[in-house]
Amino acid sequence: MKKSQFPGITHLLIFLALTLGIGQSAAAQEAEPVTTPGFGGPNTVENQMAEDSKTWVEWKTSLKEDYGLSLSADYTSVLLTATETSTDDTGAGGIARIYGSWDLMDEGVGALVWKFEHRHAYGDTSPFSFSMGQMGYVGLQEPPFNDSDFRTQNLYWRQRLNGGRSVLIAGVLDVTDYVDAFALASPWLHFMNFAFSTGSAAIGLPNDAAVGVAYGSMVSDNMYMIAGITDTNGDPSEPFKGLDNFFSDREYFTSVEIGWTSSHERIIFDNTHITLWHKDRQDAAGVPGGWGFAFSYSRYLNDNFMPFVRGGYADDGGSLLQKSVSAGVGYQLQRYPGLLGVGLNWGEPNESTFSPGLSDQLALEVFYRFPLQDRIAITADTQLIKDPALNPAESTIWMLNLRARFTF
Repeated sequence: MKKSQFPGITHLLIFLALTLGIGQSAAAQEAEPVTTPGFGGPNTVENQMAEDSKTWVEWKTSLKEDYGLSLSADYTSVLLTATETSTDDTGAGGIARIYGSWDLMDEGVGALVWKFEHRHAYGDTSPFSFSMGQMGYVGLQEPPFNDSDFRTQNLYWRQRLNGGRSVLIAGVLDVTDYVDAFALASPWLHFMNFAFSTGSAAIGLPNDAAVGVAYGSMVSDNMYMIAGITDTNGDPSEPFKGLDNFFSDREYFTSVEIGWTSSHERIIFDNTHITLWHKDRQDAAGVPGGWGFAFSYSRYLNDNFMPFVRGGYADDGGSLLQKSVSAGVGYQLQRYPGLLGVGLNWGEPNESTFSPGLSDQLALEVFYRFPLQDRIAITADTQLIKDPALNPAESTIWMLNLRARFTF
C-alpha cells in the first residue's frame, strides 16, 4: 500500500480555495421555501426543490405561478483522501444536475417530473471507485459521483390522490428516492459513506434509471405504506430501453415498506419503518437474486436533534453487505449555522458478492455542513475505517473529505 499522511491535503486546500472564490461571486435572491410534504427521501426531486426553493430568483417564481413549471439546478464537487491507498491519493468528481416538475393538472395533482445529470471524475479515480479500488473497504463513498457522463436519472409522472395522502409515480425512477428513505441519506447534503444511506448498504439495489411504478399512501393518521416494482437492468444513458426490459426480461426489484410517523407532514423527520425487498436474478450481469429487509428509526427532537438507528440483512441479491447496523445523530447547530452529523456502522460483507470469510468492518463518520452564502454550502467530513475487508494488511484508515454544493 502507498504510505503517507493525508497525501491529498494540498488538493483539499486548493479545492477549498476555489470553492470559496466561486462562492464569493455567486449572488442569490431569497424566496419563501416550499414545504409540501411527500413520500420519499430528501433527495427526491420535489423534496430537493423544496430545500432549494429559498434560492429561487423571481423568474423561477413566475414560471411556477403562471405555468406550473418548477426548475432548479445545482453543481456539486467531492474530494476524498485517505491515509492508505493503493495507487491514487485522491478520488474526486462532480455532478451537474437540472431537475424540475411541470404541473399539468390543477393544484399539483398531476405532474411530469425529471432530473438530468452529467457525472464526471476530475482525475483517474472517481469518488465511486475510491473505497474498494483504493482503500479495500467494502462499501461506497458518495456513490452517485462516478464518471458516467450524461444520464437521465428521473423521468416520471407523479399523481397525487386522496387529497395528497397518496402518491403514484410511474416512469424512469431512482428507487433510492422511496426505498428505506431517511432524512440524512442525501449524498449531496449529508453522510458521504453509503453505509448511512439506503438499506445501510445491505440492499441489492437495481441499476439507476429503473423503469417501474411506486405507490405510497397514508393508511391512517400515523401509519403509511410504500410499495414499488422496477426493472433491475436500467441504463441511464438509454432510459427508454428499460420499457422493453420491463416486459421482455422480466427481472424485477420489488419492495414493500410499512412505517409509522407522528403525522403526514413529518413523515421524513419522525419515522420508524421496516422495508422488505426481493430482487430477481440478473442473467446478463450474472448477479444472483436475493431478498432481505431493512429497518429504520429516526426522530426529530426540539427541531434541531435527530438520533437514528438503522440496519439491514441481505440473503444474496448482489448487495455490498449482508448484515449492517448503523447508529448516529444529526444536530442542527443553534449558535452557529450548519448541520453536524455523527454515525457509526458495523458491516459484514456479503459472501455471495465477495469471497467468504472476509472480516467485519467498522466505519465512524463525522461531517459538518455549513452555508457560505445563500447558494453555496461546504461539507467537511472525516472518517475512521477499521479492518477494511478487502485490505487485511491495514487495520486503520483515516479519511479527510470535502464537498461543495452550489444551487442556481
